[in-house]
Amino acid sequence: MATDPGDMLATERMGPAQIVAVVLCVLLNALDGFDVLSISFASPGIAHEWGIERGALGVVLSMELIGMAIGSLALGRAADRFGRRPIIIACLIVMASGMFLAARATSVETLLAYRFVTGLGIGGMLACVNAMVAEYANNRYRSFAVMIMAAGYPLGAIVGGAVSSRLLATFDWRAVFILGGVATAALLPLVLLLLPESVAYLAVRRPPNALNRINAVLKRLGHRLIDALPAAQEKTGKGGFASLFSPTLVKTTILLTIAYFTHIMTFYFIIKWIPKLVVDMGHAPPEAGNVLVWANVGGATGAIMFGVLTRRIDVRWLVIAALAGSFALVALFGRGQADLVGLSLVSAIAGFFTNAAVVGLYALVAGYFPTEVRAGGTGFVIGLGRGGAALGPIAAGYLFQSGQGLQIVSLVMAAGSVVALVALLLLGKPRGVVAA
Repeated sequence: MATDPGDMLATERMGPAQIVAVVLCVLLNALDGFDVLSISFASPGIAHEWGIERGALGVVLSMELIGMAIGSLALGRAADRFGRRPIIIACLIVMASGMFLAARATSVETLLAYRFVTGLGIGGMLACVNAMVAEYANNRYRSFAVMIMAAGYPLGAIVGGAVSSRLLATFDWRAVFILGGVATAALLPLVLLLLPESVAYLAVRRPPNALNRINAVLKRLGHRLIDALPAAQEKTGKGGFASLFSPTLVKTTILLTIAYFTHIMTFYFIIKWIPKLVVDMGHAPPEAGNVLVWANVGGATGAIMFGVLTRRIDVRWLVIAALAGSFALVALFGRGQADLVGLSLVSAIAGFFTNAAVVGLYALVAGYFPTEVRAGGTGFVIGLGRGGAALGPIAAGYLFQSGQGLQIVSLVMAAGSVVALVALLLLGKPRGVVAA
C-alpha cells in the first residue's frame, strides 16, 4: 500500500473531489480556448473598422500568442516554485483584466498591448492546468484525463464562438472581449472553492507546514492521511530549467519542443485565419465565425476520440497518425470549397487532426517530465512552442500580402506537422505514464 501521497493519488481509485478538480481544469482550458480565439472571431470587424492590411492583421492575431510564450516559460517555472494553485488564480485575474481592457481599445497599438497581457495569463494557465491534471489523475486515467483537459480548449471555442456569432449579429467586435472577460471572472470563485493545491507538488517542494497541508487535501479528496512525509527524493541536475537539459531529459526536451513548435504553427494558421479567409470569400462575419466553430467541433471530437484510444494504443503513435492527417487536411483546405457547407466540413476534419495532435503532445509532455519539473517542463515546451504559434499567423499574413495564393500558403504552413512527425519518430517510445 502506497504511503507517498503522490503515489496514493496515482495508484488508488479517483474520488469525486479529484474528478471535480480535473473537470475544473477542463473548464479552465476551455476558457483559454475562447480567450485565445476571441481575436479570431473579432478580427473581421477590427479589420473593417480600422482598415488593417493582412500583414498587420497577422501581428494582431499573434500578439497574445507571444504573451503566451513568455507566460508559459515564466509562470510555468513559478508554478513549480510557488505552487500551481496561486499561479492559476493570478492568471485568471490577468486574463480577465486583459479581456475587459481589449474591449476598450481605441487603436491597434493599445489592442496589441492588451492582447499581450491576456496572453501572459493564458500561457501560465496552460502550463499549470496540464501539470494539475497529470498530478490529480491516477495512472489508469492520466493520459485520458490530460487529453480530455486539452479537449476543453476547442470546447471553449465552440461555446464561446457560438455565442460570439450571435453577439456579432447585433453588436460590434467589442462584445466578444466582454463575453470573455465575464466568463473568465466567473471561474475565479470556483477555483478558490474547488481546486486545492497539488499533493504531488506539496510532497516534492515541501513548503512550510507541508504535512498538515497534504493531509488536509488528502482528507478533502477522500484518501487516508499520512503520519509523516516520505523520504525526500534525491534530485538530479541543477534544478530549474537546467534540469531539463540534463543527460536524462535533454533529448526529450529538445524533440518535444521542436514537435510542438512546428505543429502549433500549422494549428494556429488554420484556427486564426479561418474567419478572415471565409469573409474574403464573400461570406458574412457571423457565417465565418460559424465555420471556425465547426473547426473546433472537429478539434473537440478529435481530442475526445484520441483520449479514448489512449486506453489501447500508444499515445506517440496516435499523435504521429494525427500529424499525418493534419498535413493532408490543411493542404486540402488550401484548395478552397464551393460553399459554406464544404468549407465547414473540411475545416471540421482539419480541426479534428490538428487539435488531436496538439492534445496528444500535451499528454506526452505530462508523461515525460517528472513532478519536480513538470510545470516548468510543460511551460518550457509550450513557451518556446508558442513562438511557433505566434509565427504561424504572422508568416501566413505576409505570405498572403506578398501575393501567394491560399493553396501555396496552406502547403507551406501544413509542413510544420511533417517536421513534428519526424521529431516524434526520433523521440522513441515513451517511458512515462502515457504509454498504453
